[in-house]
Amino acid sequence: MDSELQIALVAVGIGAVVLVVGYNKWQERKHQRNAERAFRSEHRDVLLEPRADAEGGGGSARREPGEFRVGSELDNAARRVSEAPLRRSAPDLPRLLDARADCVIRLETIEALEVSRVWNEQIAQLAGLSKPVRWFGFKDTENLWQQLGPDSEGTCNWFCAALQLVDRHGSIGETDFMRFTGGVQRVADALMALPPGLPPRAETLKHAAELDRFCADVDVQIGVNIVARDGQFEGGEIRRQAERLGLTLGEDGCFHAIDGTSSQFMLANLDAGLFSRDNLDKLVTPGITLVIDVPRVAHGAQVFERMMHTANELARALDGDVVDDNRAPFGTDAAALIRVQIEQFQARMAESDLPAGGPLAQRLFSH
Repeated sequence: MDSELQIALVAVGIGAVVLVVGYNKWQERKHQRNAERAFRSEHRDVLLEPRADAEGGGGSARREPGEFRVGSELDNAARRVSEAPLRRSAPDLPRLLDARADCVIRLETIEALEVSRVWNEQIAQLAGLSKPVRWFGFKDTENLWQQLGPDSEGTCNWFCAALQLVDRHGSIGETDFMRFTGGVQRVADALMALPPGLPPRAETLKHAAELDRFCADVDVQIGVNIVARDGQFEGGEIRRQAERLGLTLGEDGCFHAIDGTSSQFMLANLDAGLFSRDNLDKLVTPGITLVIDVPRVAHGAQVFERMMHTANELARALDGDVVDDNRAPFGTDAAALIRVQIEQFQARMAESDLPAGGPLAQRLFSH
C-alpha cells in the first residue's frame, strides 16, 4: 500500500515538472513572436537581400559606380585639378616683335613684380650688346604687352626680353647671343623667376646670318647731286628753297621730306659738314645731295619721282645742275632705269613678307 502511494506521488511530481517546463517554453515562444513583430520592418536590407531587378524583376538595371553622373563629374574635376599645369600658358609675342627678326625670351614670376625693378636689373645684366634689346611686361587687366622703359610703372607676372638679330651693321654673333641669354638668365635668378626657356644657339645664329644676307641684297640707297654752276651755294638760300618745297631740317643735320612720321627722302650737304640752324647763314658749299633709302620707304617709285621733282626745282632756284656721282648729267633715261630698279628691290622684299617702309623694315635697316 505504502509503495503504491509513493509511486503515485512520484508520478504527480513528474507531471508538475512537465507542466512547468511546458508553460515556460510556451511563454518563451510567445515573447519571441511579440519581439519579432515589434522589430519587423517593411524595408528590405539591401546589403543582405537580393534586388528583385537583379533576379529578373522589374525596375531599372543596376549601374556601376562609374556610371553615376555626379560621381563621374567629381572624378573629372579632381582629375582636372591634379593634371593642371604648374605654369600658366605664355602670352603670344608682343605685336611690336617678329619671330623672324628677334631673339625672344619670356620670363614668368611666381608673384607679380614691379616693372621698375625688372628694368633696373636688366640694365645691369645686359650692358654691352651690339644690337637693340627691348623689354615688355604683360598687363593681365588689359590683356596686352606694354613696352618697358625707365619711367614704366605697375606690376606684371610675365616679362619678355627681345634682342634684335640684324641691323645695318650686320647680324648678332656668338658673343651677343651668349651675353644676351646669360644676362636674361641672371635677371631671372635675381628676380626669383621660373627658369626661362632659352632659344637654341646654333639655330638662332644661323637664322640671323641668313636674314642678314637677304637684307644686304636689298639694301640700296640712291642719290642725285646738285652742283653749283658758279662754284658754291649759300646755306641761307638752301634753307629757304628747301622749306619752300616742304622739307624740314632734322636733328641729324639733314632736311627731310616727311610723310606722317617717316622720312621719304633727305637733302644733305655734299661736303662733310652737317646743316644746322646755327651755321646755315654762314655756310657755303659746292653742292647738295638728295637720297632715297629704298628699303625704308613704301611705294619707292613714287617717292623717287617726288625726289627728282624736288631736285630739279632746287637746281633751277639755286642755279645748279642735277648730276650723278661721276658729275655726269642725270637725265630722264637714267631716272627711268633707277625707277625700275627700285620697283624690283621692293618687289623682292614684298615676296619675302618684309614690305619696304613697314615697321620691321624700319628696324632692320636702321643704323
